[in-house]
Amino acid sequence: MNQGCLIFLTPFSSFLFFHVVRSTMGAGGNMSIPPSAKKSKSAPMKRVPYLKPPFSLGQLKKAIPPHCFKRSVLRSFSYVVYDLTIAFIFYYIAANYFPLLPHPFSYLAWPIYWAFQGCVLTGVWVIAHECGHHAFSDYQWLDDTVGLVLHSFLLVPYFSWKHSHQRHHSNTGSLEKDEVFVPKKKADMHWYSKYLNNPPGRVLTLTITLTIGWPLYLAFNVSGRPYDRFACHYDPYGPIYTDRQRLEIYISDVGILAVTYGIYRLAVAKGLAWVLCFYGGPLLVVNAFLVMITYLQHTHPSLPHYDSSEWDWLRGALATVDRDYGILNKVFHNITDTHVAHHLFSGMPHYHAMEATKAIRPILGEYYQFDGTPIYKAIWREGKECIYVEQDEGEMNSKGVFWYRNKL
Repeated sequence: MNQGCLIFLTPFSSFLFFHVVRSTMGAGGNMSIPPSAKKSKSAPMKRVPYLKPPFSLGQLKKAIPPHCFKRSVLRSFSYVVYDLTIAFIFYYIAANYFPLLPHPFSYLAWPIYWAFQGCVLTGVWVIAHECGHHAFSDYQWLDDTVGLVLHSFLLVPYFSWKHSHQRHHSNTGSLEKDEVFVPKKKADMHWYSKYLNNPPGRVLTLTITLTIGWPLYLAFNVSGRPYDRFACHYDPYGPIYTDRQRLEIYISDVGILAVTYGIYRLAVAKGLAWVLCFYGGPLLVVNAFLVMITYLQHTHPSLPHYDSSEWDWLRGALATVDRDYGILNKVFHNITDTHVAHHLFSGMPHYHAMEATKAIRPILGEYYQFDGTPIYKAIWREGKECIYVEQDEGEMNSKGVFWYRNKL
């Protein structure tokens, strides 16, 4: 048993080691800002300013070194190869050494595999997300090809999500037009919300959100922007998409069907249990992380939302927050702790985002929000504090600006 565990843990230790080395030397780019330094410069619960900022997007761009906007095919592919190599190593260990473990311990090994493999595949998901922003290379066809393959493998309809996600970036912070995690006003809350506003209710809500929230969003637009008719990421003729985009939605559906058929053939050949252990478990972890990451990037007591009378693109893009996931910042290619810069310049490769964040922080000042609260505490706090949004009473200057509340 000890030998089996050692076999399993050693590659993961190497995995963590190489991610740290890679982040400080070579392909990983710049070192992350130490969490302690970030914490000392921000008050996470203090509201960010909601008035129009004294700087422009052009001024922010000038502060960033020009090389940060350059995309390298070789460097981008190095992350794909690296992540897939680590994923294969984990698969190889599980396939060849887990059967050698004594019976009780093999059951313990699988959840560990799901967690580690899920983290690595979340990094793969992030690279496909980069492709959707045309941040992978200078060639749109190459970005779309890589993104389609990687996202389809993770059962994400690439073009469908690419277009809805771009609409999110175009309307971040807007109560009427943002695409996902759009908070409700108090008057629009469901009747049952008050019964979930307690610890057991929050546990239930978070469990559902982190397990089936992603497929519910893709299939039924749950937590998405309200449309006047049924919206679905698999429907080429749904209200999310324009006539010009419909062919690409069909291509996304073909990618999902192809991978689904491949999973079916694997289940026939190797058994359903094999597929669930090697693919299903890690996929659940990927889905949970991408929902958690997105939720925490846009849900925070200090962040404003705007109605159409007050919203503008720059303030909406600034209504986001950087978080600290520890070593997972690097595993997730810094999508977690450079999200503000990503919303300002979404076509920037992830390996330059930390340098860009450092460059623009002095200009952003109080408009930059970072919260180093441990993630498990943050998601519980946000689930408790961020129930609906409402305007401040008696504040004439903040008309059209909405803040999170939790009293039902």
